[in-house]
Amino acid sequence: MDRSGRVRPFLRRRLIAVCTATVLAVPGLAALSSAARAADADLARNGGFESGLDSWTCTAASTVNSPVRSGGSALKATPAGSDYAQCSQTVTVKPDSQYTLSGYVRGSYVYLGASGTGTTDVSTWTQSATDWQQLTTTFRTGASTTRVTIYTHGWYGTGTYYADDLSLVGPGVDAGQPPAAPTGLAVGTVTSSSVALSWSGVAGATGYAVYRDGVKVQTATGTSATVSGLSASTAYSFQVAATNDAGESAKSATVTATTSAGSGGGSSDLPAHALVGYLHASFANGAGYTRMADVPGSWDVIDLAFGEPTSTTSGDIRFTRCPVTECPTVESDADFKAAIKAKQAAGKKVLISIGGQNGQVQLTTTAARDTFVSSVSKIIDTYGLDGLDIDFEGHSLSLDASDTNFKSPTTPVIVNLISALKTLKAKYGSKFVLSMAPETFFVQLGYQYYGTGKWGGQDPRAGAYLPVIYALRDDLTLLHVQDYNSGSIMGLDNQYHSMGGADFHIAMTDMLLTGFPVAGDANNVFPALRPDQIAIGMPASTNAGNGYVPPAEVNKALDCLTKKTNCGSYATHGTWPGLRGLMTWSINWDRYGSWEFQKNFDGYFG
Repeated sequence: MDRSGRVRPFLRRRLIAVCTATVLAVPGLAALSSAARAADADLARNGGFESGLDSWTCTAASTVNSPVRSGGSALKATPAGSDYAQCSQTVTVKPDSQYTLSGYVRGSYVYLGASGTGTTDVSTWTQSATDWQQLTTTFRTGASTTRVTIYTHGWYGTGTYYADDLSLVGPGVDAGQPPAAPTGLAVGTVTSSSVALSWSGVAGATGYAVYRDGVKVQTATGTSATVSGLSASTAYSFQVAATNDAGESAKSATVTATTSAGSGGGSSDLPAHALVGYLHASFANGAGYTRMADVPGSWDVIDLAFGEPTSTTSGDIRFTRCPVTECPTVESDADFKAAIKAKQAAGKKVLISIGGQNGQVQLTTTAARDTFVSSVSKIIDTYGLDGLDIDFEGHSLSLDASDTNFKSPTTPVIVNLISALKTLKAKYGSKFVLSMAPETFFVQLGYQYYGTGKWGGQDPRAGAYLPVIYALRDDLTLLHVQDYNSGSIMGLDNQYHSMGGADFHIAMTDMLLTGFPVAGDANNVFPALRPDQIAIGMPASTNAGNGYVPPAEVNKALDCLTKKTNCGSYATHGTWPGLRGLMTWSINWDRYGSWEFQKNFDGYFG
């Protein structure tokens, strides 16, 4: 958030990853002997995409019924950023055997290849195919190779490609039959955010897939699992399927469980629907200065912008009120503190917000961490505040190249921030209000990218807030992601969503309330947050930043998320009447705009 009067432009850098696969063009193929043909089989599953994306693992992909090469469906995928929209599947093969990989593609720069061959991994490609064009390559498996991954993908920023009728022809392997469906599925311990499940083992199964409300949410190697990241006081249905190399069994019988009422997440005395805003308390700009006493009673949480460090890595946070020379109407410290007490007496929360555009904070050492705790505590105690808002932007948070698991971070700036926030929470107790205001780059972008990525070269800040949110999920009062000055972000529908209407807010918020696999890894899911922890971040006016939407679009987003009406083209994964509310940058800009944002909130929630 930018004290210049507009929210800082979104720092979307292209995420560049270097593909090191060898490109092999094959002009022709030797004829297979009749004996070889008799033994060969097509091992690719759902190569014509007639069953959607079943058996394929894809990014930025869907199936379409036009154009198709044969049948009724084909693959459509759109590369963007550093994502080249790959679709892949792993196939069981025979060691030391010859295979032919083939498929039909159209579009610019389309690749077809195989990895994990045990010999030389291969790929072939076309620079441009205005109509369906066949790509074919061959490889021989290694002496001990039993599984090979086949794939197709496009290239960075070159537009949509299509694929159909993919096949892998060679010696077949008798994978047997899929296992029987599991029995005995039972519910164990239930908390406000998790459900424990157990079931009877199935002969021949090598693993199990766990489904929540019909959607696969995790896998297990044993006969038990705990599904976490659930919303409090919510009913869920669960099923389990058994898996082996031959495929997945039918699903088990369904069991249901209702999570208990939640009690975590900081202050429990916020209103059911809260209005959150930032007050320019340390600077002035085009919006003008607003005295604390002049903030209308509609604002339930007031974030003082900003506390800033003495240097980027010092951890020493200072809050300096706007000087008279810059803000002629600024009140005295005594009046400011008295106005804070009056707000609190009326049930409002006043927080110190740390960061903003100019306040880069990097807690690179434990000494900086400890200084952060002591200096923030001093600000809270001096002004009698209710808690803390973390608005780290720019280069405050980034991930080391070796830090790949958001559940177990190792990067010092991440680990030290988590430790500092837990210390502050423990110091001030259960009523301490903790909120965060990350940009979409640091949260929802994590659905596609996390840190530098498998091959390096991506922006290390991608998804960097996820480990902090995850570690503090039971202490977090509010998360209000800045749904503004953002580039296009892929939603859970694998489509890109852009600012300018209700759709963007619906898609971004649905991700937080549903949970999502990080960097496309279905076994590494960022769990859903409770709806009472979520407020949607929006600019108060066109002057406040890019991404402003008029009140009618704000209301459409609220209708869709809380009532499942007015949803437009995006299909949400639930309905959340307990959504906490809205956050805006800023109170000052809303006053400048005749309180349009506040009045609309009051009119909607009453």
